[in-house]
Amino acid sequence: MNYEFQFHYVQQALPQLLEGLQVTIQLTVIANVIALTLGFVIALLVLSRYWFVRAPFMLLIEFFRCTPVLVQILWFFYCVPILFGIYIDPLPMGILALGLNLACFNAEAYRAAIQSVPREQVDAGVALGFSPLQRIRYVVFPHAFRGALPVLITNGITLFQQSALVALVALTDLMYVGKQVATQTYRPIETYTVVALIYFAIAFPVSRIAAWIEHRLDTARA
Repeated sequence: MNYEFQFHYVQQALPQLLEGLQVTIQLTVIANVIALTLGFVIALLVLSRYWFVRAPFMLLIEFFRCTPVLVQILWFFYCVPILFGIYIDPLPMGILALGLNLACFNAEAYRAAIQSVPREQVDAGVALGFSPLQRIRYVVFPHAFRGALPVLITNGITLFQQSALVALVALTDLMYVGKQVATQTYRPIETYTVVALIYFAIAFPVSRIAAWIEHRLDTARA
C-alpha cells in the first residue's frame, strides 16, 4: 500500500470537529434527560391495570423498538412538517426523535425494575399513609432507578453512538462536520479515524462506569 497518511489536515480542522462534538453532546445529554423521565412515565402506564391505558403505550414501545432509528429520524424530519405543519429547527427535531426512541427502550428497563420492587416495601408505603404518587416517588422510583441504572447508562451510550445518524439530515454534529472535512481535504481515512477515536474516547469510559455500577449493585444484592 502506497498511501501516505497526513493527519495535519485533520489537525487543522480540529476546532470544527470540536464544535460538531459540542452539538453531539448537547443532543445526547438533552435526549437522555427526556428519555430518563419519559421512560419511567411510559413504564408506569404500561403497567396500568387498564388495558385501554396499556395498549397505546405498548404499541408505541413496539414501534420504536421494531423500526430502524434512521427511519424514525427521517420520518420526524420530513413527515412531521408535511403532516402536521410543524416546522422545528434541526437540533430540537433530532432531540425529539432520539429522545422518544430512547424513552421506549428505557421504559422496558424501568418496567422490569419496577416489577422487581418487593411488594413488602410498597405495602409499607401504604401503611405509612402515602398517596399513590408518594409511593411512586419515595418507594418505587428510587428502587426502580437503581435497579435499571446499568441498562439506562448502556442505552445512553447507544444513543451517543446513534446520534451520528442525524448527519444525514444536515444537523451539524460531529459526524456531519467530519464528513465535510473529509470531502474538503480528500482525506477520508484520517478524518474518519479521528472521528471514530473521539467517539471511542467518550463512550469507552462511560461504558466502564456502567460495568462498575453493575458490579457494585450485584455485590450489594449478594
